[in-house]
Order: sequence, then C-alpha cells, then structure tokens
Amino acid sequence: MKQKVFISLHGFHSSPQSLKALQMKEYLAKNHPEIDFICPQLPALPKDMWQTITAIFEQYKDCEIALMGSSLGGFLATKVVQTYQVKAILINPAVSPDLLLTKYQGPQVHPYLQQQYLFDQNYIDQLKELNVDSLNYPELIWVLLQEGDEVLDYREALNKYQTTKVTCEPRGNHSFMGFERYLQEIINFLY
Repeated sequence: MKQKVFISLHGFHSSPQSLKALQMKEYLAKNHPEIDFICPQLPALPKDMWQTITAIFEQYKDCEIALMGSSLGGFLATKVVQTYQVKAILINPAVSPDLLLTKYQGPQVHPYLQQQYLFDQNYIDQLKELNVDSLNYPELIWVLLQEGDEVLDYREALNKYQTTKVTCEPRGNHSFMGFERYLQEIINFLY
C-alpha cells in the first residue's frame, strides 16, 4: 500500500503556523497517523513557490499525495491538480491574485521569512504563469467558501469552480471560521 502524504499550502505572506495547517496537522497526528503531513514555508516569489511544490512531488512521487490550499495556496493547489492529477481542498482560494495583490506593488519584506523582495511586473508575470484557465479535473477538487470573506470576493471562486464540489456558507471570513468542522470530511474526500 502506498504511503499517504498530505500537503498543506498556506496563503500570501503566511506560514506553516497558520491555524488551518496546525488544526489539520494535529487532527492527522491524533486520528490518521498513517498520513504524513507536510506544510512547507513557501518562498516569497511565485516561481520559487512552484519549485518548492514540484520538489516535494518529486520527493514523494511514489506516494498517494493529496493537498489543501488556502487563499494564494488555493490558487497554487489548482495548478497542482492540473499538473499532477491529485485531489485537493481549496479554502477561500484566490482566483486572480495578479489583480488582487497589485496593492502590494513596490519593495516588500516577507513577514515570516524576513526576506526582502520586489512586488513588480515580474512578480505579477510569475503569478500569471501559474494561472489555470480551465479545470481539466474538476472531480478532484472540493472548494470551501464563506461569503463573509473580507479579502476575496467569494463569487469569483463560485464562478471559476462551478464544475467542482463546492460548499459555500453564509457569513464567515477569509480564514474560514469553523474549519475544524470539516476535518474528517476532508480526509474522506481526499483519500
């Protein structure tokens, strides 16, 4: 039987210490110790984020891999599904981060890496290269949305992911309030 691996991709300017990642890590350790949990610290630049992800897939290529992505991590997870045909949970995923993040243009310091980088046209172009226009494997994706998301317009994700399994709740917020309610359902869907 293949080793099971769960990859969690955090959002923009976030870290493996995000609440959802910690909740899932703890839940798996307690209830599904047979599943290895991996939540890499994603680099500042999109092309480096993608290199980090592909390196993990290369390392665990003989395993049964599934993933979860939140916000920008959901955007990246969409690309992963199209590239590797693995199952994914997307939580309040970013649909057009190249447009959303333009307010960050100029010099930035990543709050967790303490790394300086430039949010410029090159950064935006790197994001655009990772965009997926049409979903070839909608059956592999489950999207969790909350209408009260104060960062992203949930309707964009409703539109983009309409052919996938979607759970859309009223109210809530960008971090997806009450995420812990779905932990076992997520594992059931992914494995």
